[in-house]
Amino acid sequence: MQQDLIAQARAWLAEDPDPETRDELAALIESGSADELAARFAGTLQFGTAGLRGELGAGPMRMNRCVVIRAAAGLAAYLKAQGQGGGLVVIGYDARYKSADFARDTAAVMTGAGLRAAVLPRPLPTPVLAYAIRHLGAVAGVEVTASHNPPRDNGYKVYLGDGSQIVPPADGEIAAEIAAVGPLDGVPRPDDGWETLGEEVLDAYLARTDAVLAAGSPRTARVVYTAMHGVGTSVLTAAFDRAGFPAPVLVAEQAEPDPAFPTVAFPNPEEPGAMDLAFATARRTEPDIVIANDPDADRCAVAVPDPATGGGWRMLRGDEVGALLAAHLVDRGVSGVFAESIVSSSLLGRIARKAGLGHEETLTGFKWIARVDGLRYGYEEALGYCVDPEGVRDKDGITAALLVAELASVLKEQGRTLLDLLDDLALDHGLHATDQLSVRVKDLSVISDAMARLREQPPTALAGLAVTSAEDLARGTAELPPTDGLRYRLQGARVIVRPSGTEPKLKCYLEVVVPVGSADELPAARARGTELLDGIKRDLAAAAGI
Repeated sequence: MQQDLIAQARAWLAEDPDPETRDELAALIESGSADELAARFAGTLQFGTAGLRGELGAGPMRMNRCVVIRAAAGLAAYLKAQGQGGGLVVIGYDARYKSADFARDTAAVMTGAGLRAAVLPRPLPTPVLAYAIRHLGAVAGVEVTASHNPPRDNGYKVYLGDGSQIVPPADGEIAAEIAAVGPLDGVPRPDDGWETLGEEVLDAYLARTDAVLAAGSPRTARVVYTAMHGVGTSVLTAAFDRAGFPAPVLVAEQAEPDPAFPTVAFPNPEEPGAMDLAFATARRTEPDIVIANDPDADRCAVAVPDPATGGGWRMLRGDEVGALLAAHLVDRGVSGVFAESIVSSSLLGRIARKAGLGHEETLTGFKWIARVDGLRYGYEEALGYCVDPEGVRDKDGITAALLVAELASVLKEQGRTLLDLLDDLALDHGLHATDQLSVRVKDLSVISDAMARLREQPPTALAGLAVTSAEDLARGTAELPPTDGLRYRLQGARVIVRPSGTEPKLKCYLEVVVPVGSADELPAARARGTELLDGIKRDLAAAAGI
């Protein structure tokens, strides 16, 4: 077994074009690190919620140039099999370690396969790539990014010509083509022949961002903004300038791209401590709101002044922002369908139905939300918002930030705040309180064991609320294709449990709905909501053995 492993590693080493990972793998072979080699050669990275994603390093279970070249060759073979062999593939990338290398390798492989390739001019937000696919009439797009993952990760997100991320059966067919790729020296990789796009593609995207705002709407909200060491600063500030908003105050320590993400443990606005510098900046400058993008700027986080909170600022949950933007769009008189993933708050459906608009639930991920017929607005609780589906069929943290700033400006003119509007929604539809139980693991068997335990012994009650139905989503439903997940409906609550598609996490999404008769009842309703969510988390963790 050890000899087989060493032979595999030596074969990989022989075709690795990257000196850095060659040296790394050679050192592992030399030191006889059997456990580490076994982990790296235990299989191959598979397409998940957002394509390929994993830790940088040598071997088929890591993100590296060999894996990327094979992925690009498989994608090229798939496109040719679909009769799109002469088509254009647009490639974008963020500022993470190796992102530019992976983008260049992809362009070289596409060119060598007879397709046309165009690379965005510099590290730019993922939504710019999603926009460019349709704008340029491409047959596919690739974004090199690991979004909000830790610094040592990178990823490879694939879109088809409709501007949406891949879904079955395309992902499986591409994976089969990747598996069929032979030795890398048989994959043509010319040194040139592709196009590097100019700033005009970004200019076209920025011109489109204006479309999310209402003509003549107020643009007075003052914003503190952090790019979380990612690529959002230049694009967001340009969009705000075009729209006529005051220039955002930047969190200076996090404004420029830095793949080390030195000021945060995880570059995700949802993680504890990630927003500390933004809140410190806000306390100095007293803006109306704080806005954060994740490193590839497809997500948008919002925080508001809240004297009741330690530090004076409170992060809004993705479900709260999702409901606020929906209410704002309804107030503007939009038409079309509002869509969300099944893990997001049921409040969106109530808002849509009251407004006479369509509402749909999809599986997790914007690859599903973006495909809803007649989509006007889509969101997911993990800070993702699609507010201009005709321009970007994916989540877009730049246009979402513009729409949040417009809403804050409208409310500011009325002497009101985002929190006041949340109170209105609670009075109209009941208090919808959401939370998440998220467990990060090193051993993936912890996740599979927890899922198996819940399947074998589903809970009958959580926080004293009876479980009225327990669905195994792996079997599919009338509305949803099969997925690895469990859904529990309770009296006044809902729970969904699923493994993350992008990180080694088990994620449990909780929602409770507490009726509210008057504004005086809101504090008690919030306290009751918190009590129930805490109880559900406690009981669910015990039931899952985590």
